[in-house]
Amino acid sequence: MKTLAITGATGFVGSAVLNAALAAGHQVRALARRPQAPREGVTWIAGDLAKASALAELCDGAEAVIHVAGLTNTPELSEFETANVTGTIAVIAAMRAKGLKRLVFVSSLSAREPQLSAYGASKARAEQVVEASGLDWSTVRPPAVYGPRDIDMLELFRTAKWGVVPLPPGGATSIIHADDLADLLVTLAASNAAPTRKKVYEPDDGREGGWSHKELAQAIGRAMGKASVFAPHLPAGVLIAAAAGDRFLRGDRAKLTADRVGYMCHPNWVSRSHYRPPPGIWQPRISGEEGLRATAEWYKREGWV
Repeated sequence: MKTLAITGATGFVGSAVLNAALAAGHQVRALARRPQAPREGVTWIAGDLAKASALAELCDGAEAVIHVAGLTNTPELSEFETANVTGTIAVIAAMRAKGLKRLVFVSSLSAREPQLSAYGASKARAEQVVEASGLDWSTVRPPAVYGPRDIDMLELFRTAKWGVVPLPPGGATSIIHADDLADLLVTLAASNAAPTRKKVYEPDDGREGGWSHKELAQAIGRAMGKASVFAPHLPAGVLIAAAAGDRFLRGDRAKLTADRVGYMCHPNWVSRSHYRPPPGIWQPRISGEEGLRATAEWYKREGWV
């Protein structure tokens, strides 16, 4: 068993990674902005990516780092660079100072098309930083991540409750349950296998060719107990107008931003099979239908929908 350092351990994906690491018997050093309740097997480190002393403490005694922390949505585009690029540079600097070599970096499929969004561009630049670091790195580009506690896909479940799931223009996407993603990240961090070194992976739920937007909408509808849902494709202009309205109503808390619209309107966010992790290292356990159903049940139980 190993001691794994995790950034972003209190977020949606990071908390799943923390649980997976503990379940596998590892010790965890976890970075957190706010005080956390004591937990067996976890050493909480107070701070964030901008605090060099906290990153140094995080890496102290660790054998690998899983770098999950990052910014996925903000109306201030310059913040992507600060969080996702400068933050990654700081993590690498702390690792070098402690002589730590193994890094598992959580990127995004959006890094494949950096011209579409400031978020994707920041993740692409962060990938370049990682690849030039001289560390033993693995980069994971998740597709749409879902599961209990997720707030990004929550709105689709909420609208599905009323029989409607509005969609971006036609296309297809892959998805992955947070628990499956977490298992992959922990497996890579703990692995000594040479084939996992200096590789980029695009995992998914195992569905070949991903999900068309219509198929995913209907699957979410079924998860919410609807035999069928109305799933209209909204053109880019309508989504841009909706993003402006969301900013007006919710300010900096807006979920739909112009930057996200640029990403959403791309027709192909399907994980590529030749970037799939080798079956001997990892395979998804949770099918899309099963995971969406369990997520809907969690949302209902917790009163989120």
